Amino acid sequence: MLQLLGATAGIAAVGVEDALAVGTESSKNDRYTLPPLPYDYDALAPAIDEQIMRLHHDKHHQGYVDGANEALDKLDTMRQKDRFNSIKPIKRDLSFNVSGHILHSVFWESMSPNGGGRPAGGLATALERDFGSVDGAIAEFCTAAKNVESSGWGLLVYDHLADRLLVTQAEAHNDLAVQGATPLLVIDVWEHAYYLQYTNDRGAYVDAFLDVVDWETVRSRYEAVTSSNVWI
Repeated sequence: MLQLLGATAGIAAVGVEDALAVGTESSKNDRYTLPPLPYDYDALAPAIDEQIMRLHHDKHHQGYVDGANEALDKLDTMRQKDRFNSIKPIKRDLSFNVSGHILHSVFWESMSPNGGGRPAGGLATALERDFGSVDGAIAEFCTAAKNVESSGWGLLVYDHLADRLLVTQAEAHNDLAVQGATPLLVIDVWEHAYYLQYTNDRGAYVDAFLDVVDWETVRSRYEAVTSSNVWI
């Protein structure tokens, strides 16, 4: 079941149920946890190989979860002491790590071993309306992802205010975010997402990503956010 994860640095995401789960300590029952992959580590090969998936999910994504929880712990300590003189870097860390956690949670569910093909239903209609054609929307998404400056993400998002789809970029995880927009499809273009397999050929990685996109999940996200009348 799709679930609204929340909004951090302007990113409201529909994603994995387990991304925010109850912790083992009663005082930390609001902490983030790493969601399991919805498929085996080698299930997306040859588009994305097993080694990358293990490192990316178990090490990198876990790092963002740990970083988010560390920031929450520091904020708890500051509240207890009623001292907020060093709050700026902690808030920066919170934004970076929670945004990274949310985007990765959406990323895993954006892919499937049975992916590929083309968008259908109301999603296809919306892509044609907002981009001129489905092919045009996919081309814009891929081009945006390939041209993210340094490390970041390519995103297809739903803008609740304008009731339309947009293709956007994110630098790092939280810069260039469109406030209040919900990610429907995301691709991680940090080098850790592809370098071991594609070296510096980000373009080949983005093209291969299309072979594993789970358009049915993307369509379900679109239908969920457009029927809920909830945005910010």
